[in-house]
Amino acid sequence: MRSLLGIALALLVSGQAIADGDKAGEFDYYVLALSWSPNWCAIEGDAKGSPQCDDSEDFGWVMHGLWPQYHRGWPSHCVTSERNPPRHVTNSMADIMGTSGLAWYQWKKHGKCSGLSGEDYFATARKAYESVTRPAVFRKLDKTVKLPASVVEDAFLKANPQLEPDMLTITCRDSFIQEARVCLSKDLTPVPCGRDVIKDCTLPNARFDPVR
Repeated sequence: MRSLLGIALALLVSGQAIADGDKAGEFDYYVLALSWSPNWCAIEGDAKGSPQCDDSEDFGWVMHGLWPQYHRGWPSHCVTSERNPPRHVTNSMADIMGTSGLAWYQWKKHGKCSGLSGEDYFATARKAYESVTRPAVFRKLDKTVKLPASVVEDAFLKANPQLEPDMLTITCRDSFIQEARVCLSKDLTPVPCGRDVIKDCTLPNARFDPVR
């Protein structure tokens, strides 16, 4: 009997097995990822010359993405028959996402997995962004500080009484506070995050840069 590996290889050679990505619309909940823009700029945005990091901008918490998620794992690069967003839609997302280029990238990698059209996905993403209050205290910083990630989490919980600790996680990258990630149902109601999402940063002195 031919091995499963042998059969798979034969199908690949014959062109019958083509990995097109996950199926659109089949997921359990969303993760709303909010990135602190000054930290992202310090980590990589400045080096890339991103317009998001221009001195004329004053971005704070921007939406990195709204990601369809399984209870364990996540879909990406899904196959969908829904329409791509027109350029004016991705351009219009720059006010909360930093750049239209990020909006287009997020649509290709994550948005298609929502099962929504491009326009409906970004309308949902904006609604999700607006449903979470970004704590104002961080915009008042006038210098770089170092703090435990729990301080950021506590600020989000205080500003959003609808959230429980298991519905939110704070991540770090390269010794910086990176993102606040909030878990939302398909109708954008806060829900507990899956085990692979709840990975709180444990740094006691993570760097947090002020808005420029």
